[in-house]
Amino acid sequence: MYPQLLSLKDWFASDGRHFQIISQTLFLMYGFYFLGWDADWLNIIAAFAGTLIITWLAIKRGMVGRHSLKSALITSLGLSLLLKANSPWLFLLAAVLAIGQKVLIRPGNKHLWNPANFGIVAVVILSGSAWISPGQWGSGALLIFIIGSLGLAVLSKIKRLETGFTFLIVLSSLEAARSIFYMGWGADVWLHKMSSGSLWLFALFMITDPMTSPNSRPMRILWATGIAIVSFVLANFYFINAAPFWVLFFATPLNFIIDRLYKSMPFKWFEDNPISISSQIQITQDK
Repeated sequence: MYPQLLSLKDWFASDGRHFQIISQTLFLMYGFYFLGWDADWLNIIAAFAGTLIITWLAIKRGMVGRHSLKSALITSLGLSLLLKANSPWLFLLAAVLAIGQKVLIRPGNKHLWNPANFGIVAVVILSGSAWISPGQWGSGALLIFIIGSLGLAVLSKIKRLETGFTFLIVLSSLEAARSIFYMGWGADVWLHKMSSGSLWLFALFMITDPMTSPNSRPMRILWATGIAIVSFVLANFYFINAAPFWVLFFATPLNFIIDRLYKSMPFKWFEDNPISISSQIQITQDK
């Protein structure tokens, strides 16, 4: 009855990155309009310009397909949401490093690092004047509901639901054991720690990246458990800010070894049997 509408719906459901782009765009708008962030548009423009230009150059050289522009948008949004710096040049540097390593370093046709994670950590290390600010999100229950519900939509498409859930369950259990049962603090302290929007974005969009997480489902569960445990130790006993981002940075390259030892079917962004003819044509062109 409505062929154009059905075709658009099929296209939207054919690639999990469509959900990610819309979800993270909504999170960014939420921060500006409801959390009162100061929107430094030069920083955001620099992040988007860097990722899209480098990706476009890689497409022109035949190094990646046109569909990589979607991933570039996701990286741009991740940098805009999580990176804090006073100079747009640092955002541009983060974008160039993020996409550059993704294009140039591809063992086993996967990425060695999550692009946004690599760009953020690299700029923090190199500049000394950039940081990750989990506190910028506040701790409102509404934010957790938005991130959780939209994040589940993303994860259900990319089949990495257990990775994010494992990380959150293990980390929240350890935090509860320490805060409530060992230290004797109230549950509000534990809830405050687990209500960081940056933490939820990490759990639902970054650690679950199918191109930088193990192919094997059991190994993804063990991998997420290990990241949660190390993050807990670093945050509570060594007082490292945004510990999960640092742990992921050093843990992700291990996936190359894990995939060699525990072989499993690699992830594909596109569904094997797109419903609409237009989706098949687009996918063929992108490849």
